[in-house]
Formats: sequence, structure tokens, C-alpha cells
Amino acid sequence: MQAPQRIRLFDPHESARADTLAGAPLASFGQRAGAFLIDFFFVLITYSPVEALRQYFWLWLHHAQKIEIHVEFDFHSWGNVIWLVLYFGLFVWLTNGQTPGKRLLRIRIVSLAHSRITLWQAVERALGYGASFLEGGFGFVQFFMHRNRCCVHDRIAETIVVREPARVKPYNPS
Repeated sequence: MQAPQRIRLFDPHESARADTLAGAPLASFGQRAGAFLIDFFFVLITYSPVEALRQYFWLWLHHAQKIEIHVEFDFHSWGNVIWLVLYFGLFVWLTNGQTPGKRLLRIRIVSLAHSRITLWQAVERALGYGASFLEGGFGFVQFFMHRNRCCVHDRIAETIVVREPARVKPYNPS
């Protein structure tokens, strides 16, 4: 006799979490674009020395007669893509939604499904930037069409970007 199969039921996981986020002020397109540009600058300045060292040690290990190092960031190399995903994915996961650019512009990525951004969501969102760039960047233009100001990468990873409240310094009368 066969054991009865467990029937999986639909779980509206977004509902409870979405209710806690109701009314959160969404980040503007300018804030998001500015944060992305700042972060992309950090990607470039961190990628170059790491890639130069990687090439140097690879050539050194293989006893190359002449060491020539050529560093280029052009999205055609797996190393470039991996570095972008590591930067955006790990920063977002480790800081629960803030890259250096987002922190400077006081915005944060928030999960619609969990109280914290999961590693998978962070990586999925980082890879989703590629989907947003496809078709001439139309995935970013969708920000203006979506009622919750979501780009393609936000919808892929089930996230939104909200404004962070200004940090209030405690009153110190002395």
C-alpha cells in the first residue's frame, strides 16, 4: 500500500512581508542611478588591481619569460561578470541591502519575501542587472511603469528599493 502523497499548498509568502513594508518611501530613479554609478566606479577600481595581481601570479606560476599584464573591463570576459556579481551580490547580502553607493545615497534594497536579503536573492538581483540592460536598458525604464518603481532585476529577485530614514544624532547637552 502506498503512503498518501503530501499535497503542497500555495503559500502567499509575499503577503505578510509586503504588509510590513506598506507605506515605505521608495527610492527615486535619481538616487538609484546615482548609487549604481558610484558602485560601478568601485567595481572598476577594485577589479583592476585584483585582475592585475591574478594575471601576474598566473604568469609567474607558469614561468613566463615576459610578463605582460593587460587589464580590460568590457563585459565580454567571465572575470568581469564574476566580479560584478561578487561585488553586488556579496555587498547586498552581507549588509542586508546596501552597497557603498546605496549607503552614500541613503537607500536600501529590501526583500519582499524575507526579513533579510538572502544570498540567493542578492546573487539573483546582481545577475538581474544583465536582464535590465538587455534591449537597450528597457529593464531600467520599467521603473517608470511599475507602480512600486521596480526594475526588471527587482522583480526577478522580489525586492524593492526604499529610502533610508536620516540618522538622528542623540541629543547631548554638554
